[in-house]
Amino acid sequence: MFQSESLQSDRKIAFVFPGQGSQYVGMGQDLVAEYAVARTLFEQADATLGFSLAALCFTGPENALTDTLNAQPALLTHSIAALRVLQTLAPDIAPAFVAGHSLGEYSALVAADVMDFPDALRLVRERGRVMKAAGERTPGAMAAVIGLETDALERVCAEAGAQIANYNAPGQIVISGARDTLDRAMTLAKTRGAKRVIPLAVSIASHSRLMESAAREFAAAVASTPMRAPRLPVISNVTALPLERVDDIRAELVAQLTSSVQWIKSIEYILAQGATHFIELGPKDVLAGLIRRINKDAHAISLGDVASVKGFGAAA
Repeated sequence: MFQSESLQSDRKIAFVFPGQGSQYVGMGQDLVAEYAVARTLFEQADATLGFSLAALCFTGPENALTDTLNAQPALLTHSIAALRVLQTLAPDIAPAFVAGHSLGEYSALVAADVMDFPDALRLVRERGRVMKAAGERTPGAMAAVIGLETDALERVCAEAGAQIANYNAPGQIVISGARDTLDRAMTLAKTRGAKRVIPLAVSIASHSRLMESAAREFAAAVASTPMRAPRLPVISNVTALPLERVDDIRAELVAQLTSSVQWIKSIEYILAQGATHFIELGPKDVLAGLIRRINKDAHAISLGDVASVKGFGAAA
């Protein structure tokens, strides 16, 4: 934990936003019960989508919430609700950078005022739809590889025909591809010295060539969504550099579907610009843990429920 007091004198902070895998039944429920701004945000999501996303987040069922079609808007909504609560309770805490992991990049874009929340919500719902459809046409798989050097795993993927999906942290990388190629890659990774290879419970090969048809279809939705130039730096998943122009953002969101998430380089870039503190906004604390693995001197906390928000406020 770090004190919010320290952030008021040191503006070099970053807000980061999680992607799929952080969702859970009950997410956001206590925020909505405690804070009117969160309740309003969830009500806006329900009205925009035409069904009760709030009920799905709060009571499930879990299999419906984890469906990529629903998980993506659920995560965006929870993250922006947490952001709005923080902005209400601590308006002096402003980020110098924002970044999001995969789907979380949309939350970062809302935080940077590139898109209005309802437009982003509709866009991620469509993103989930085209990704799910692509996964049904060409089923794939993903696996987390623990304890294998990046160069060695990249060689494994090249030999097997798989791809790196997420460069999450040193020694923690996710690979993606068709089921047969992923099986080969998993076997090779084990023989080359990986400490653990963990198949993920997904049927979609995110951030791989199997998403090319989804990317082509998604491009039209991206092109038609109103966007503005960011009011603060948004660090790209694809290049790990700031996105500055709307055209670059549109290209990023399409390319992101088939490209690796460069999370390690993104955090290293933010640190190199002098940032010292990270606040993860959304469910769970996955990104805070990854950030501390990327750089042991980085300060990272997660704010996604009433207990964490109040604990943060009490430390000021």
